[in-house]
Amino acid sequence: MLTAPNISYIMSSKTTHIETILDNLLTGIISSKTRIKLLMRFFFNPKTQSYLRELAKEFNVSSNAVREELNQLTSTNLLKSEKSGRRVYYMANTEHSLFPELRSMVSKVMGISQIIDSIINRLGNLENAYLIGDHAEGKDTGIIDILLVGDIDQYHLNDLTRKTERYIKRKIRSLVLSREEYKKILTELEKRRRC
Repeated sequence: MLTAPNISYIMSSKTTHIETILDNLLTGIISSKTRIKLLMRFFFNPKTQSYLRELAKEFNVSSNAVREELNQLTSTNLLKSEKSGRRVYYMANTEHSLFPELRSMVSKVMGISQIIDSIINRLGNLENAYLIGDHAEGKDTGIIDILLVGDIDQYHLNDLTRKTERYIKRKIRSLVLSREEYKKILTELEKRRRC
């Protein structure tokens, strides 16, 4: 059972998007948004190979901005490059000593982002979503607990949960409350704190 005192705020009112989530989770460590996108691209699926113009178009940034970051990541050996015809393809260097840690970080971020993005787009009238439990405390126990507030389509929630669990290889447990139920729980928690 999920315990309400462990609530960590993640988003509200359908305004959160993957970019915002990634910014919050990684910009404290890495200041370049383009570098974050490159790490997400190459370390989430290490078999991915991409070339400069393809990445610039996908990220909607200049090819010079992408080139700078690719050069930086290649010079530190986090990425490898391979020439094929006129194109230079880049890929994650799976033999780098930091590869397992970077892959793990990216996988965790992508897992959370995908859950939230799916929720926003398909669950009905979602008012708020909270990450609670161990994951909210930064512990990866393999279980992600979420609290959803609003009029949620239970069929889509179950369907999305099953699909996302297979994709991120983690168990997802969700607690769905109406706005009234949520307010009642908050009121009850406030009463307990005062005692």
